[in-house]
Amino acid sequence: MSDEAFFIDLLKGIATDPAARGLLDDAALFVPPAGRALVLTHDMLVEGVHYLTGDPPADVAWKLVAVNLSDLAAKGARPEGVLLGYTLGPDRAWDAAFVDGLGAATRHYAVPLLGGDTVGARGPRTLAMTAIGSVMPDGAPARGGARPGDALWVTGTIGDAGLGLAIARAGGAGAAELLAAYRRPVAQVAAGLALVPWARASADVSDGVLIDAARIAAASGCAVSIAVDAVPLSGALLAAAGDTRAARLAAATAGDDYQLMLAVAPEAADGLKAAAAAIGMRISRIGVFATGSGLSLTDGGAPIAAPGRIGYQHDATQDPMFP
Repeated sequence: MSDEAFFIDLLKGIATDPAARGLLDDAALFVPPAGRALVLTHDMLVEGVHYLTGDPPADVAWKLVAVNLSDLAAKGARPEGVLLGYTLGPDRAWDAAFVDGLGAATRHYAVPLLGGDTVGARGPRTLAMTAIGSVMPDGAPARGGARPGDALWVTGTIGDAGLGLAIARAGGAGAAELLAAYRRPVAQVAAGLALVPWARASADVSDGVLIDAARIAAASGCAVSIAVDAVPLSGALLAAAGDTRAARLAAATAGDDYQLMLAVAPEAADGLKAAAAAIGMRISRIGVFATGSGLSLTDGGAPIAAPGRIGYQHDATQDPMFP
């Protein structure tokens, strides 16, 4: 049996939705939910760029699902299915463990695997996924919908994955909660369904709070000011890094958090907070949009300079995972 046939046989245990056709066809037959619009996204994970070579393959699979569903969550979309693009390697045990993690993630999010493609290649593994979601036709707010006077809110806590990456690089000695935030991020699907309808603009925090907020502002033709002292940190991060300006700036630029970032009109704030409370989601107001352009920061109400690196950006001339 070829490596490809071996891997597809493993996937057949996951791809049980009728749309997948038993993975015996070259295409899935997906029927969109009646009366809903589709939201499509595609993300990749590359070995050495988005994950470490020594990361457990089941965790890599989980992360691939989570980062794709996070994009759907940011649009308030309900996940409907995923398509996998997979680079076969020389180690079938790695492939099998990856499938175990893929199955755990798709079951956790109740999202079916519908199909995809495999390819044999040398060098670092490149993994890809296309995620399909659905919303009501007037759903899925754009990144460019913020208006001057809107507040900037984020869900959950920020910066755990950045410290988790440092722990992974050091061999795993550190807080398990932080390591898990890097290896097994949680796509905020439930929060997206509940909170995004209150937002005028939304995105997920994948590359860092500062850079992702600046992108919303630029797309919206606004300026944005962020209060660094309002960036929410977890108890595990505070215990490891302390509650200092440097720690908060590091958290706000680290990326890989996969929390949601929302631009919310003042009159919608009470509704947003009530919706967050109803699902038990922490949500924090960390900034405000204004007339103008650019990103500015404050700490304790006083202006501070932005760091030279405000987040993660792909650059073919350097290794972006390890600046």
